[in-house]
Amino acid sequence: MNPNAPEPTDAAAPAPTESGSGNPTPARGPRNNRRGPGPQRGQQRGANPASGTPPPRHHPMLDQLASLYPALFGEVFLPMKRGIFQDLLDAHPDALDKDGLKAALALHTRSTRYLTAVASGQPRCDLSGQPVEDLAPEHVHHALVEVFRRRQGRAPQDLRAKLRQRIEQAFEASGMGAEAYAALVQTRDEAVNTLTLEALDAVVSRAAKDAALLRAFEASGKTVDEFADMYGMGGADANRTLERARARAAKPA
Repeated sequence: MNPNAPEPTDAAAPAPTESGSGNPTPARGPRNNRRGPGPQRGQQRGANPASGTPPPRHHPMLDQLASLYPALFGEVFLPMKRGIFQDLLDAHPDALDKDGLKAALALHTRSTRYLTAVASGQPRCDLSGQPVEDLAPEHVHHALVEVFRRRQGRAPQDLRAKLRQRIEQAFEASGMGAEAYAALVQTRDEAVNTLTLEALDAVVSRAAKDAALLRAFEASGKTVDEFADMYGMGGADANRTLERARARAAKPA
């Protein structure tokens, strides 16, 4: 890989140690909004190095990319495949400046809109917007934490419960075991690590209860509605729980 052209997509959900800004902490907001979302396109601000004004957070090349590849850079952002930098240079060797493209992609992948796309767990896409590879679980997790950190700084309410729920969903989607997942996504921020472990414990506990309920149902000889009535559950709730347990049991160990 070209050392002068770091993968922009791998920076999309950066581990805090890679960003140089420290690990995100749930209870505090963004630090000087250094990595927060920039102005909307068309609202570019000039930089004045002498006065210490920060550089513009919008790059004109992003408009060019949106015009060339609306499925990837248009109104709806998608996680980009690894190697997209070189793909773009190869497709437009004369139209895209290498340094300008690198700067544009760096701004794009650090935007809250892009991080939100990564946090959703969607697959990485090629220039046509077609899914080509799955996101690594740690990239999804770090994006979740970073988006939460930015939103928490603007929200009057505590968003940690919502973050924990999203971590639970990301963990289940990963198909990994709790110990391996925790080791993979661990950061130097103990508050985030603690919240993550709480989320994993909740999923493991819920899965154990679902599995026990499925075993009891299979041994009961009852219909779902009869079984639900025995346990004081609604029929729909019991059916969802049993289907969830069956789906987990069907996954390879």
